[in-house]
Amino acid sequence: MTTNALNKPPTWFWVVAVIALLWNLMGVSAYLFEAFTSIEQLEQMTQEQRALFEGRPAWVTAAYAIAVFAGAIGSIALLIRKKWAKPLLVVSLIAAIAQFIYNSFMTNTIEVMGTQAIIFPILILGFGLYLIFFAKKSITKGWLT
Repeated sequence: MTTNALNKPPTWFWVVAVIALLWNLMGVSAYLFEAFTSIEQLEQMTQEQRALFEGRPAWVTAAYAIAVFAGAIGSIALLIRKKWAKPLLVVSLIAAIAQFIYNSFMTNTIEVMGTQAIIFPILILGFGLYLIFFAKKSITKGWLT
């Protein structure tokens, strides 16, 4: 029987795990902000932005919710050193990819929102890939049980 003390993660593990949680909590906040958008907020959008927002299919909203909540729970799993962090982070990335494919290729989001509509998703996907790699490495090192 091995103990977690033998496979104690280094300090940088905790730094990355905390950053991951904060990052994913920002995603949860962004999702909740959109989910509870008021009529007044909709009226402040341009006609094109509002059309994008109101025309979004339910499956894209669901993918967004799955991406952010799976990412946040996966980050919590990293902090409590559980192997199930990796599959949750994989689910989060797959959901994010589905959402970004819709936004990038099935709508005029980039035209309406500008270059940030492509730069931010690339950043999110890169961070998601890194977190999966980080979880995999942490499992290999025995930091996650």
